[in-house]
Amino acid sequence: MIARTKEKLEALVAELAGLGVTAAAFPADIRDRESLTAALSAARSALGPIGVLEFGPSPTGPITHAAQSTVADVTAQFELHVLGAVAAVQHVLPEMRRQGDGALLLTTGISSTVPAPFLANVGMAMAGLRNWALALHAELAPAGLYVGTMTIVSGIVPGGEADPDLIGDRYYRTYEERDRAEESSATRRPGDPAAFRALVDSGQGPPAVDR
Repeated sequence: MIARTKEKLEALVAELAGLGVTAAAFPADIRDRESLTAALSAARSALGPIGVLEFGPSPTGPITHAAQSTVADVTAQFELHVLGAVAAVQHVLPEMRRQGDGALLLTTGISSTVPAPFLANVGMAMAGLRNWALALHAELAPAGLYVGTMTIVSGIVPGGEADPDLIGDRYYRTYEERDRAEESSATRRPGDPAAFRALVDSGQGPPAVDR
């Protein structure tokens, strides 16, 4: 696991160890490409070849409306979501190619497909990541590699439709089945995207979480 906060990672490692899951923490800032690739190298040294990469940071920094988005606002989200993903994928991809197997799971939000004025800079980055993921899916499939996206369409709430455990199950099924380039966290597609589009059309503000 890679994230910025060492203490949070270590707590997750301990929790997983209690469930009998082998895990290790590698603190790094995704926006710092050298830090990210160093963490991936450390993970490879500690645990062996990386056969599956899941990339899914939450949006951080200002989330801006379309007319108010500045170059800095947009750049910050691209640094996190798009350039971070490119750096991570390019670091693990050569070994996956040599092995002829591997999976890249890239997480986006509903704003990647539904233009939302109140999530403009995040949506631009998410749309870019989705576009690249679908291109990777088409290009790498003949080499035996799988690339898939998971679109988080609502706030992640324990016990609800977007319960973390349910989303985890969907990730795993998507990885195992490898028969589609896109999956959604919604259990009633296109229910949640339709509701989100109605929210966009109404001119209301953003939900608590876009992803």
